[in-house]
Amino acid sequence: MSEAAANWYKEELMLADESYVRFHVRYGGVGGNIPGFSLGLSLEQPMQIHTAIKINNITFYIEDADAWYFDEKNLVITLNDQLNEPQFSYEAA
Repeated sequence: MSEAAANWYKEELMLADESYVRFHVRYGGVGGNIPGFSLGLSLEQPMQIHTAIKINNITFYIEDADAWYFDEKNLVITLNDQLNEPQFSYEAA
């Protein structure tokens, strides 16, 4: 997660310090890591964190239950400056 992308989420979602942003797998959508699935997000407290990063007092995380979607891949979130929105890519772990 780039700092620019983290700041975009903080501003767009009007997040207070110490907030949690969960990236979760959802059925449907386009552009995901596995055809037929895509990423969604929700603002909720973690239950069993698989992976997390804290940037500017916001914790972005993935739960253990969704780890299968990222098997052998790392999720990379950057800010697309032209569209002014987050951009997701998946790199080999």
